Amino acid sequence: MKSAGIYIHIPFCAMKCMYCDFYSITDRDSIIPKFIEAITYEIEQCEIDVSEWIIDTIFIGGGTPSLINEHLMESILSCLNNKYDLSNLKELTVEANPGEAPRGRLKSFNDMGINRISIGVQSFQPELLKFLTRIHNRDQIFETYENARSAGFTNVNCDLIYSIPTQTWSDWSEDLNTIIKMDPEHISAYTLTAEKGTELFSMVSKNTISMPSKAQEGDWFMRTYDILSNNGYDPYEVSNFSKPGYECLHNLHYWNIEPYLAFGPSAHGYDGKYRWNNARSLDHYIDLVMSGKSTISTKEKISLTNHLNEKIGFGMRMIKGINPNIIPSKFQKIFNDNIEIIKQRYPDCIDTSGKNISFTQKGLLFADRLIPDMLL
Repeated sequence: MKSAGIYIHIPFCAMKCMYCDFYSITDRDSIIPKFIEAITYEIEQCEIDVSEWIIDTIFIGGGTPSLINEHLMESILSCLNNKYDLSNLKELTVEANPGEAPRGRLKSFNDMGINRISIGVQSFQPELLKFLTRIHNRDQIFETYENARSAGFTNVNCDLIYSIPTQTWSDWSEDLNTIIKMDPEHISAYTLTAEKGTELFSMVSKNTISMPSKAQEGDWFMRTYDILSNNGYDPYEVSNFSKPGYECLHNLHYWNIEPYLAFGPSAHGYDGKYRWNNARSLDHYIDLVMSGKSTISTKEKISLTNHLNEKIGFGMRMIKGINPNIIPSKFQKIFNDNIEIIKQRYPDCIDTSGKNISFTQKGLLFADRLIPDMLL
């Protein structure tokens, strides 16, 4: 039996953020009931064999799932429960944005079994929130956090972003100290990246703005790591920190290359043999579902080499690293040669002294540069 998850993509947002490359749409509230009808039908018609899976996580992302009212959310969860064995479910996460998650709705979510909430805080600094085109303010962050607690959530994640143009260390250290005082169970601290197709990418390309230097980003990464570690938040992946026992189980499915179903426009899934993604356009997705056609836009069979490279690439993003025994004997020499080259080129970045191969704290800083050199 394989541990597995389910991902649900809710694409609706009140505002499209300038840095976000996830599929999301605004000003389409009128189509939400039709979307719910489509996604429940997609779930009902799914033919993927999960008889050897133990489904233990569901992640409802987006978009802004907290914009969906409780009755429509319950329709999705009831549909999943009717289709799949959810008796082993450990973690059911919903994403929410400050100011867009009323306490009554969160209470209903919690009552229906959603036991983890991920809040898109991003920053406490008004000018940085404005730059990021976030529509919430500082007070709404605290309000939504308190709404989640009073609604019964005992597992809360807060997302933060750093390495933002004009952001000072004082800004970032204040954000870290503020979030630590709030005392969530999990903190995700991401560096801002200019993803192709986003407004941010366009601004950088046109030299309208300049991103912080790699040297500054590296310095802040190391200091962030130390601050969170020293305050009870253990790093377990490059950008993720948690109190003991509160790692995001759903994301671990991704990083451990375990299977997961995916429903909704642009959702990506993996069944152990194939990776696929759904049509990105909401209207096209709905048309496909309601006409009884497949929602999948691309599908790829994963070769042994690609599977091993995914194991290496995702595994090395985790603090524990990877066990070299996952590499078949015919690939061992290539892999070991790659490790030796990295040791020589990047001193003190990789640790091979234990049963696992892992990055040092310095190595984590250069993970995106080092991982490609490890691949088979």
